[in-house]
Amino acid sequence: MALVLWLIAAVLVISGIVSLVRGQMLWGIVLIVVGLLVGPGGVSIFG
Repeated sequence: MALVLWLIAAVLVISGIVSLVRGQMLWGIVLIVVGLLVGPGGVSIFG
């Protein structure tokens, strides 16, 4: 389960960075924050 959370978090953070580069600041920030919350190192929303 931890591996799945890491993969989801990595995809979200990378998508957020790509959004920031494309100029979509708000969406990029939201994706990065959600990615950090989902990741095992963050405050996991799945317990």
